[in-house]
Formats: sequence, structure tokens, C-alpha cells
Amino acid sequence: MIVPILAVALFTGTTALHEGSKKREDREILFPKKGLRVLRDSSCLRDTPLGMQQNAGTPRTIDKGEQSNIDEARQVVVRTDAEWTKLWQLHSPDRPRPTVDFSKDMVVGVFMGSRSSAGYNISIVSTFAKDGTVLVRYQESTPRPGTMTAQVLTFPYHLVAVPKAAGEVRFEKVP
Repeated sequence: MIVPILAVALFTGTTALHEGSKKREDREILFPKKGLRVLRDSSCLRDTPLGMQQNAGTPRTIDKGEQSNIDEARQVVVRTDAEWTKLWQLHSPDRPRPTVDFSKDMVVGVFMGSRSSAGYNISIVSTFAKDGTVLVRYQESTPRPGTMTAQVLTFPYHLVAVPKAAGEVRFEKVP
């Protein structure tokens, strides 16, 4: 039974389905050089950058996936229900809008834009507050060269809720 599963894992390449619980959606797949697939929760990527004084709170995933109606790369900060309604209508008008308590939280998000195949991913890995500024760290991943992937347009994105902050929000892409 192990051999067929391993053969399927190696044959399918880097494409991963994010179905089921939110925990599974927050996971990311890493591909060591010998073709072995290792699942790790994205929390293993979190570290405390030098000079950061206070964690702005653990980001809570509101929505994450590979299909958005937003087809250009962008970063968003949503502080009000009206802004949230407008963004959701652009992002996914056919689905119910998740509830967010904007008296306590705000939404930050990253959209990777249009990609020509499966295997792309974008994840917010941490948020930190320092001197009135919130730093949102995110990571992008792409399929390895030569990997077989589904030839379908994808639009990777990640939206999270974090504790509300009035100051500037900066985004930083991390390796």
C-alpha cells in the first residue's frame, strides 16, 4: 500500500489540494531534492525578527485558495465593514462573505495575481507591531522547473484577520 501512494505523490508533482479543515488549508508543502514530500504547518516558518517588539497577534485565516476574481497582484488592508463588502464583491461575489468584527480586528491580505498553472501559493506567515506600524510577512512559492502541473489559470490569495491597529501597515515578502 505504501508503494502506490509514494508513486502517486511523485507523479503528481507539486500540486496540492487544499480541501477539508482550516488546519489543512494553513499547511504548505515543501519538496526536498530527492522528491520526498513533507507536510509542515506554516507556523514552522514563523520567527521573531530582530528589533520587533510585539507580536500583533496570530493571523487568523479568513479565506485562502487558488481561485479569486482579483487577477492582479495586490496587498490589501481592510478596516471597515464597507471596505470588506467592496473587497469581497471583487474577490468572490458568489460566496457568502465571512463575518469579521471590525471593532476588534482588521483584515490584511495578499493576492498573487493570475498564474498560468497550478502549483503556486501565497501565505501570510506572521504579523508584528512596532512603533505604531504593523508588519505583515508573506511568502510566495512557485512550482519547481520541469515539474508537471495542471495547466489551469490560478489566482492564489490569503486573507487573514489580525487585531485592529490604526497605524501604517507594511508588507514584506520573505524567502
